[in-house]
Amino acid sequence: MIHIKTREEIELMRKSAQLVSKTLGLMAEMLEPGITTLDMDKKAEEFIRDHGGVPGFLGMYDFPNTLCMSPNEQVVHGYPSKDPLKEGDVISIDCGVLMNGFYGDHAYTFAVGEVNDEVKQLLKVTKESLYLGIEQCSAGKRIGDIGYAIQQHAEKHGYGVVRELVGHGLGREMHESPEVPNFGKQGRGPKLKEGMVLAIEPMVNMGTRAIRQLPDGWSIVTGDGRYSAHFEHDVAIVDGKPDILSTFDYVEEALAKKGIEVY
Repeated sequence: MIHIKTREEIELMRKSAQLVSKTLGLMAEMLEPGITTLDMDKKAEEFIRDHGGVPGFLGMYDFPNTLCMSPNEQVVHGYPSKDPLKEGDVISIDCGVLMNGFYGDHAYTFAVGEVNDEVKQLLKVTKESLYLGIEQCSAGKRIGDIGYAIQQHAEKHGYGVVRELVGHGLGREMHESPEVPNFGKQGRGPKLKEGMVLAIEPMVNMGTRAIRQLPDGWSIVTGDGRYSAHFEHDVAIVDGKPDILSTFDYVEEALAKKGIEVY
């Protein structure tokens, strides 16, 4: 069942999403070669609780941490570790917050130090595909229009679009209907309506779209060991048009202050 939100509920969700955005901004400030994702995770939990939220992922499906931290060939659902990040890595940070009874769920893939042009292009195209998908979030369109826009842009650049993992509705539950695949056909799937809130999250691999799960039971990696990227926004349909509840502004302001290129 698809849950339609009121304007008041959407504003509460905006607050949850914005706290996730600010948490990702803090992660951007901390990120540098040599830091551990476990240290970042601890800071994220502290920050979320200090600002009136509860970590949305912690304990969900028995996940043991606040952040999903997925480096390099890990697509999603990686968990923080004591292994330091290295120059040339990429790290996808996915964060959830529960506040005022509603979830925010939002992700960004960062370059660690200097990365090569091939990696920069992957990050750039994946982020572009996210916004192309968001452009389709208008009342009267279909879920398939979102996936089609994402898929066409990513595949045009020779990348693999993950099929097994998808975006989703968002609200009082982290994962609500409908599912939002990052592939599809125009004009297919559930119709988009006023008051729907969706977590749109392209997961794009540098090579094959094939994935596999590691023995830890959580981490999903690319089938060929090449890098993957993941960007996510929370989007409401308001006045028939997409209204992005989350923002990358905090991340990109933090990166700019450090003199780091934004892709």
